[in-house]
Amino acid sequence: MTSPPAPVVLATGQAGARLHEFTVIDVRTPGEYASGHLPGAVNIPLDHLRRALPEIRHAAGRGDLLVVCASGARSAKACSLLADEGVTAATLAGGTGAWASEGRDLRRPAAGGTRAGWSMERQVRCTAGTLVLLGLVLGLLVHPAFQLLAAGIAAGLVFSALTDTCGMAVVLGRLPHNRPRAATLDAALAALRGR
Repeated sequence: MTSPPAPVVLATGQAGARLHEFTVIDVRTPGEYASGHLPGAVNIPLDHLRRALPEIRHAAGRGDLLVVCASGARSAKACSLLADEGVTAATLAGGTGAWASEGRDLRRPAAGGTRAGWSMERQVRCTAGTLVLLGLVLGLLVHPAFQLLAAGIAAGLVFSALTDTCGMAVVLGRLPHNRPRAATLDAALAALRGR
């Protein structure tokens, strides 16, 4: 069994020059998407990609796909998942972070839509830091065994770095503020069907 080919990685200049040709799929959480996304991007969070596969396959049949996220890691994973299903997609090198750092246009939903939120990386850093501090403080004030909480988080961060996975991000991604509303996801799927 052969593995699918690595996704095509486009620099921001390459993607920008052809943006009008792509169906852009943003695989970040709804809050991250609301904080700023590429013009015309449709938000299909990574954990909903399989549900959206028929619509994505339809859009791919009509033109090229560009998958984006914050830094490029989730979009590369999404491209691999799509390739396993026979759908070819490109990814944006550096994600929306690189896009914005070059001064390129980011769109935000109109007021009343999904509230802009912290990036998943920022949520993980805040949660990990809070848990480490909590473990240390409780270890000093209540019982030394609470310091194991800090050690456990540190071990999880090392494991995350070594495997390029993040269990804490998976857990945080299931929180209500990181989940797409059913109507929002249905609208995104309808937008893909219309392309």
